[in-house]
Amino acid sequence: MIEQNSAPPAPALRPVRGAARCAIAFLALAGAAWVARAVWHIRLAVAGQPASGPPDQGDGVHRPLNTLEDSYHLVASVGSAVTAVCVIVFLLWLDRMRDNAKALSGTDPRYGDAWLWLGWILPVVNLWIPWGVIADVHRSVFPERPLPAVVNWWWGLWLAGLAGGMGIIYSDDTDEVIASAYSGVLSLLGADLVIIAAAGAAALMIHTLTTAQQEHVAGRGR
Repeated sequence: MIEQNSAPPAPALRPVRGAARCAIAFLALAGAAWVARAVWHIRLAVAGQPASGPPDQGDGVHRPLNTLEDSYHLVASVGSAVTAVCVIVFLLWLDRMRDNAKALSGTDPRYGDAWLWLGWILPVVNLWIPWGVIADVHRSVFPERPLPAVVNWWWGLWLAGLAGGMGIIYSDDTDEVIASAYSGVLSLLGADLVIIAAAGAAALMIHTLTTAQQEHVAGRGR
């Protein structure tokens, strides 16, 4: 019997283009939501604080909101909901990319599955592990290539958005943010611009990493 050499079977890969498009779409929505926040911050600053003072009067007393303040609550709530969904969709894309990177490289990810979720919320380690998870997706498949610069740009903007409690995660409640818009809107606008830029960088990063991985898969099939 003559033995025939055959190529090793192609690794089982998860479809990722649809997940990438969905993540980019939600990043666009999240960016638009933060643009809306910025617009309302400007509107609040231009309107000026009412004579009755800030919404939070202190000692647990809150005055009735005016129409503009009430509409800001709605804008902020919608923006927070869109951002939460965006995070989930982004992580689902990243999960597929990690699985494909493992199949293509034949090596386990540097960070285990739990870090895909916990790395973003645990203090201190959230300063580098999410970046490391994404960098590993690229480096495990392309060890000879430098990490795309957009990954570092995105991560720098993400960290800037986390800093100071005026970005991705507000340390103040909505009424306190309204008071900040009345007294010092520039810090709010600066944070808004950072988050909008971070969303754009994240979308570009998803496109860059997904395209590179898909082109590698196509090259293996030739």
